[in-house]
Amino acid sequence: MDGTVLVADDDRTIRTVLTQALTRAGCKVHATSSLTTLMRWVAEGKGDVVISDVVMPDGNGLEMLPRIAQDRPGLPVIVISAQNTIMTAIKAAEAEAFDYLPKPFDLPDLMKRTARALEQRGQHRAIASEVAKEQPEDLPLIGQTKVMQSLYRVVARVMNTDLPVLIWGESGTGKSLIARAIHDFSDRRAFPFVTATSVDLQDLEGPQRVLARVKGGTLVFDEISDISDEIQGRIVRMMDLSGDHMPRFLATSQSDLTAAMEQGKVRKDLYYRLSGATLNVPSLRQRVDDIPLLAEHFLGRIEQTGNILRSLSQDAADIIRNYSWPGNVRQLENSIRRLGLTCRSAEITAPEVQQVLGHQPDLTPFHEGSSDTEKLGASVGRHLQRYFDLHGDMLPPAGLYGRILREIEMPLIEIALDATGGNQAKCADLLGINRNTLRKKITELDIEVTRRRKMM
Repeated sequence: MDGTVLVADDDRTIRTVLTQALTRAGCKVHATSSLTTLMRWVAEGKGDVVISDVVMPDGNGLEMLPRIAQDRPGLPVIVISAQNTIMTAIKAAEAEAFDYLPKPFDLPDLMKRTARALEQRGQHRAIASEVAKEQPEDLPLIGQTKVMQSLYRVVARVMNTDLPVLIWGESGTGKSLIARAIHDFSDRRAFPFVTATSVDLQDLEGPQRVLARVKGGTLVFDEISDISDEIQGRIVRMMDLSGDHMPRFLATSQSDLTAAMEQGKVRKDLYYRLSGATLNVPSLRQRVDDIPLLAEHFLGRIEQTGNILRSLSQDAADIIRNYSWPGNVRQLENSIRRLGLTCRSAEITAPEVQQVLGHQPDLTPFHEGSSDTEKLGASVGRHLQRYFDLHGDMLPPAGLYGRILREIEMPLIEIALDATGGNQAKCADLLGINRNTLRKKITELDIEVTRRRKMM
């Protein structure tokens, strides 16, 4: 890398680590614990890229972004923050940050993003327009895991486009919250947000009544794969209409519509109209490290209703973290609410948690019981069997085949790209697939590609 990086963070360790890493990579670095100093450097014309924390002793890093854009148009700013909510990601996007990473961040990942910012310096990246200040700060879309941060970034990119968005994930993961967030932080936020079910569209006049209600706002089709073929046809015709007050179309589904389309449950013409952008909302089993954050958030909500602030004992927290949560965030919220209202003391104990959760199988780590010599097929087989066991007498949501393939091919492609230094031709050859197929997969899976020379 070649350029000067300005680093602003009140954590001395982070400043030291970034200074050392960036210097070794060939950059010049100016580091400070003060936003005042950072802004002076920017005004003096120093720096090709800024890396800044949000919460600083003398101000808020996000609030400085408009001033930086005014003083130095096109200067890329990478925001890092320990405030791991969707609001931080959205505000960073709206303030025209070049990129956003949660703390604790992965240093190689930050280095890749810095290299990309240096390559693209001078280009202004406007992701979204201003947002109403009255919007709530505590949307329950919280997480610092990579899957959630990736979801936040995609939401920030699509919220002010007119692309239809398909949101899929298991029951209780927060699909409706994602849909609402896309509307509430978009240019259409002043217009109605309407959720339509098959009942609303069951007669010939249904589509017109729904369009009259939404009035150019956002229209969500709930559980699209459960809607009959006839009504799906009406939705297709509705989406093909034109006019000044057409809504933005969103749809939710508990299953991957790609698989549902292949099974004939979803019309192809509807699928292709809805899948302008696809958001996969991860289950709690896919982001176990976010469970303590969510539990703390829900306990804080209980305190706001006039109850005392409660906390989880270490044993209780371990039980909650290792539980399978088939009902996902909704089940976690209900369980924490019950614990917060019924436990005897300020600290919630392990027996109290066990009484609320019952005896459902725990979520054991994927690697448990495996060995260095275990074949991939056997390891995947154990993982799949455990996934079925966690649902008890119920079957997993439909579309399992497509979901499993996506889970396997995404890390495979990411690791292969990393091994080949981001060279797509070499990666396609390594995988034994056509280069156009690889490019299509990279786009579908929203995989970031960074070209670099392989370090020996």
